[in-house]
Amino acid sequence: MLFPIISVLIIGIVLFVISFFANDRFKNIENQIEQISLSSLQDSYQMKKKLKVLEEELLPTQFDFSNQTGLKSSVEKHVEALYRQGYNIQQISQATQISEYDIEALIKQL
Repeated sequence: MLFPIISVLIIGIVLFVISFFANDRFKNIENQIEQISLSSLQDSYQMKKKLKVLEEELLPTQFDFSNQTGLKSSVEKHVEALYRQGYNIQQISQATQISEYDIEALIKQL
């Protein structure tokens, strides 16, 4: 009875010592997952940055009507007149050949 107990203790101690020197596979997997996560975050950040630059280049510049001293151009007067007559934004856009986005911006300034 003493022999099996001693052999189990020796095997346990040997395995315990070997576990300190053995390469931890879970640590390697954890490091790989962390690297993949960081690289995907970096890629996502770079894509968002590039998308923002493209949006700034492609979107039309905003009209700044606040700098005007109250003088309205003939186009603004024409848009205002059509709007007051009851035309909708799409009809005004077709009549003046100005985009609906710009028409909305002009109407909001009224």
